[in-house]
Amino acid sequence: MHQPYPASDPQSATPAASPAEPPRQVRIAVMLMYAGAALSAINLLVTLVIFDTIERAFQDSSAAVTPWAAHAFAVGAIVLAVVETGLWLLMAYANNLGRVWARISATILFALDTLLLLYAFARASISTSQLFAVVVWLVGLSAIVLLWRRESAGFFAAAGQH
Repeated sequence: MHQPYPASDPQSATPAASPAEPPRQVRIAVMLMYAGAALSAINLLVTLVIFDTIERAFQDSSAAVTPWAAHAFAVGAIVLAVVETGLWLLMAYANNLGRVWARISATILFALDTLLLLYAFARASISTSQLFAVVVWLVGLSAIVLLWRRESAGFFAAAGQH
């Protein structure tokens, strides 16, 4: 004989463990990452608006530069801004969930950004775009410091066990 399914008792059912609410430091770090994404998106929009100016300036700086090289440089700047915006958004989302890999990845990306910023300052005089990059870097620094605070560590440890 076929037995019917047992009746389920709603009070005996164990609810799925919900992830803990991120501590204040992580929530602020995530907001800063969203701000970093917004700044990167602004950089993308500015790059799109001044696309022709970038090409002309690149060509004017060297007679040996072909038009396609200047165009490739401008397109590269746009692609970089899109990728940067996407990485900010991904890091914000994953860190908000307490993903340990995201905290480590965000730190590595920040270290790379630091090296790129130092390289940019070593190669050229200070410009508006470099000052903008410093603002974005400061946003990243603030987020990283908050992610590695003692109060944040418990959240990532607990979330990593689920």
